[in-house]
Formats: sequence, structure tokens, C-alpha cells
Amino acid sequence: MDGRRIGFVGLGAMGGPMAANLLRKGFAVRGCDLSPQARAGFVAAGGEAVDDPAAAAAGASLLLLAVATAEQARAVLDAALPALPAGAVVVLHATVPPSFARALGEQLECRGHPFLDAPISGGRRKAEAGELTIMASGSEAAFAAAGPALEAMAAKIYRLGTTPGVASTVKMINQHLAGVHIAAACEAMALGVRAGADATTLFEVVSNSAGSSWMFQNRVPHILARDFTPLSAVEIFVKDLGIVLDAGRELRFPLPIAAAAHQQFLAAAAAGFGREDDSAVVKVYERLAGIEVEGRPAS
Repeated sequence: MDGRRIGFVGLGAMGGPMAANLLRKGFAVRGCDLSPQARAGFVAAGGEAVDDPAAAAAGASLLLLAVATAEQARAVLDAALPALPAGAVVVLHATVPPSFARALGEQLECRGHPFLDAPISGGRRKAEAGELTIMASGSEAAFAAAGPALEAMAAKIYRLGTTPGVASTVKMINQHLAGVHIAAACEAMALGVRAGADATTLFEVVSNSAGSSWMFQNRVPHILARDFTPLSAVEIFVKDLGIVLDAGRELRFPLPIAAAAHQQFLAAAAAGFGREDDSAVVKVYERLAGIEVEGRPAS
């Protein structure tokens, strides 16, 4: 089996750049997406595009899934597995509940497909640069087969053991922090503007002070520019913080801060901002306070 033939399902904001990097590194990639625009973009990058997961899986030695949810992953695999060659490795890049990743790994291993639980972090710009962080856990066979492809897409690959679900646990914690930081950044910036601070100055000062965070520095410029083009949408954190809270219930572990942040993402989605950039949580505060957080980050 040709180890450089890849079926790649999900050519969206993250998956499209990931698949394009694989092309640039010499892999033969057949990309799959339901969106005609996403498929056209991948063809323009030099890839072959299909709209059927089974067509993407046919003849592949690796099947990579960059979908959004566990439900989407299950639907893709239901369609793709009958066409996937025996022994081909499945790599899941989605953020899913750890229990789902564990169960999926067991099911795929029973069908003769090594599995790698491999969620990603870094955002669209890191995906475009081939500098993602990948958290991965799975069998040695899966790591051996998928390693070169992961290296083509990532700057950092963390090998977190041989059990699927461990990587998804680590990603869940990352998303807990990321979601809380975004909600807190939106709340803080709105409070500052409501109190009379200049938004641009506030961003500049906090960015160079102890209260800053990666998410503050990354997302607040979206708010100041009033550019809510979705690099990561509000609905993603409705899902991801939901995964965090579900884990807390299962473990009988209180998560009041995650719960408060989740409510703000839910409020943004309910207000019609679910498909906008996750920094659109600020609009919830803006509507309540009758303000707009607008400015221009200092160069």
C-alpha cells in the first residue's frame, strides 16, 4: 500500500490548509467536502476533490478526518469504511469527547484499521503555515504510518500514549482554557469601553501587561476591526465547552467558570451570531450595555 496516498475529509477553514500542505509536501491527496467552494479551492491548490467520503477513502493508506463533531465523524466513517483498504489508518483531527475517541479506536481496531486520536490546535493561520500543534494518542502502528503526514502539517506533535482518548482529554482542557479566555477578553473589553476607556489604548496596554493572554491578543483585534469573519465560530465553543461540561458531570467535578463561559457562547448563538467568529461573544455585552468596542490596534 502506498503510504503517501491520503483521503482527507473536511476541507474547511482548518482542513483545507492542512490538506494543501500535504500536497506541497508531495503526498497524493484526494480531498472530500460537501461544499463546492471548498472543493474548488482544493482543486486550485493542485488536489483531487470529491463529494463522497467513500471516494476519498478508496485506495488510501491514510484517511484523515478534519470534521467538526463526533456525529460528523461517525457519518463520514459509516460511508468511508466499506471503501477503505484493509490495514489503512484512520486519523481523527476533530475535537470530540474522550469517550467517543476511545470507543471509536476500539471499533476501528476490531475492523483492522489502526486509529490515531489526533486533535489539532493553532487556528487557521497556523494551519496555513503548516505549524499546527497536534496532540495524538494511538497505537504504534498508527503513529508509524501517520507520522510523515502529521509532520507535514504541524510544528509540534505531542505523542500522548497508545490509548485513544488521551489526546482528546488534553484537547478538552485546552478548549476549556481557550473558551474561558475568549469570553473573559470580550467581557473585559466591553467593560472597559462602557467605563470610558479607549478600546485601542486598552488593547495595547493589556497586551503588554500581566492580564494578557494568547486569546486576548489574537481575538481582540477582530473585535476592534469589527471583522467577525469566522476563523473559529461561536458554535465551535458551544460544542467544545459542552464537551468540557459533560466530562465534569461524568466525573462529578464542578466547573463553574467553564459553565459561565459556555452561557456566553450560548447567548451569542441565540442572538444569531453562531456562525460568526467566536469573538462575536462581545456583541452580547455590547447589546446589553449599548456600546460598541471599536478601534485600531497600534502598529
